[in-house]
Amino acid sequence: MPKKTASRGMQLTGYRRPNGAVGVRNHVLVLPVDDLSNSAAEGVARLINGTTALPHPYGRLQFGEDLELTFRTLSGHGANANVHGVVVIGIEPKWTERVASAIARTGKPVETFSIERHGDLNVINAASRAAYHMVQDASELRREPVSVSELVLSIKCGESDPTLGLAGNKAQGRAVDRLVDMGASVIFGETSELTGGEHLIANRCATPALRRKFMQIYNDYIRMIEAQGVDLLGSQPTEGNIRGGLSTIEEKALGNIQKTGSRPINAVLGYAEPVKPGQGLVFMNSSSAGAEQVTLCAAGGSVLHFFTTGQGNIVGHPLIPVIKVSPNPITCATMSEHIDVKLPDLLVGEIGLDQAADRILEVFERTANGRLTAAELLRHNEFVITKLYPSA
Repeated sequence: MPKKTASRGMQLTGYRRPNGAVGVRNHVLVLPVDDLSNSAAEGVARLINGTTALPHPYGRLQFGEDLELTFRTLSGHGANANVHGVVVIGIEPKWTERVASAIARTGKPVETFSIERHGDLNVINAASRAAYHMVQDASELRREPVSVSELVLSIKCGESDPTLGLAGNKAQGRAVDRLVDMGASVIFGETSELTGGEHLIANRCATPALRRKFMQIYNDYIRMIEAQGVDLLGSQPTEGNIRGGLSTIEEKALGNIQKTGSRPINAVLGYAEPVKPGQGLVFMNSSSAGAEQVTLCAAGGSVLHFFTTGQGNIVGHPLIPVIKVSPNPITCATMSEHIDVKLPDLLVGEIGLDQAADRILEVFERTANGRLTAAELLRHNEFVITKLYPSA
């Protein structure tokens, strides 16, 4: 019997939410609106098995687009299709209700609690009771057959080296093309790491308007860097990139772009803006820092992330599984517990790109159906909000 490949179809299961969105995990989220509410949120998560808290250091005295981005990131995580229900905790009621109301538009259960005039102990008590019932309800949900075209996915590379440009990102790009052809939405970003290859991305934008929007986002980034009067060497490429053999951001960009495949770019979005199923390949403005970019993709609706790595990035996320792909034989040998898809045989030509893409998509199928990734097993729950400028 021939081995099943993506072209022969996948058998996927997932959780269908009240608004029709499909997730591959089934979390109950305890969401602090601000840094002062972390303790209460973590208190609930410690008491109620099956809940996940997302502590973070922001939310107080932010303003303008920086504050809007924090709200989009928090409400986007609550709205993510991998989440069944959300307990929202904030220091005061107005911002707490604002985050909760955005999540409630999905139709999923949401409960709100504010600490002012109640205190941590009373809030933990009441919020724990709400979470208790949400987890019980979530535990009775059952997976059902779903289509690839109902999923929003995302990609990134990290701790890059020449093995990614030569092999790993090429294989990931082949897998991305197949997923897009099957109707999935796939988010990519890492704006700074397109430097030197930004024209390649611009030329793939589906319309002139999208091309102009992408170049505006990219050029704004360049102007921001130039205004600081700094040299990015050591940050871009990183010290790990340099150790691995990349000498310039242009080398890094040309390898990075390989993982986006070859399909047209159908949407150009700002930080953490929502992505819908069926949009195909989507550019989202984002940091190139691993945890920040995965967080932004999750806020935008990604339910599963592919992460190619050369030197061995270990990032995960609390809500979405992160599949690690590496062609580097040293990394696969010394950090094997972090790598889900090992591709050293691609690097030396023992298998081809189509076989490597088959391997990536086989692990994708198993992960979407419930298999835990290396990052999930090792409790890599990195959640990092992107901050645009200092607070007031």
